[in-house]
Amino acid sequence: MKTVASKALARSYGAERTLTSLVGVLALAAGVLALVVGQGWLGTFRALRPVLDPMAVDWLGREPVIAKTAAIVAGVLLLIFGLWWFFRSLRPEGRPDLELDRAPGQELTVTAAAISAAIRADAEAVDGVSRARVRAVGDPSSPALRMEISLREGADLKTVWRVIDTQVLTRARESLGVGTLPTAVRIDLDADPQSRVR
Repeated sequence: MKTVASKALARSYGAERTLTSLVGVLALAAGVLALVVGQGWLGTFRALRPVLDPMAVDWLGREPVIAKTAAIVAGVLLLIFGLWWFFRSLRPEGRPDLELDRAPGQELTVTAAAISAAIRADAEAVDGVSRARVRAVGDPSSPALRMEISLREGADLKTVWRVIDTQVLTRARESLGVGTLPTAVRIDLDADPQSRVR
């Protein structure tokens, strides 16, 4: 079972991929069915028939109110679903501000920007790291991190990863007072400035 923090690491890609896959499978199935029927593999009679069955056309002609009502309802539902999906995709990503102390008169809240800046500075202090980008995501009860680490030319990847894992992320968990801090890490190599085309 996925936690909120684990879902935050993936942003909304899971839902988008599921919907895209479902639409793709349905479109593929419809195309294959049309090809099979059109080629006459299910019989030449079916291949020669129009796409919309004449019996269905007759029924729609006899019941125009029901047909129009069904079409309007389907259109409105599709419009609502499309608008919901559109605004869901544009929704800003959650940035958790953590409340470290809730005692009256002693409230202490650490903003998501402060969390990201502190962990970024800690990561950039690691030998071999040229720059780091850190984003705190999720919600206050279950925060997560997304990190992008750029290595200098000649840096030892294993050493850098071990230091980030055992020191940077451990300090982050201890500072934030959380037992687990799901983190997605992307590591790339900076190009050598001397080898760049001028």
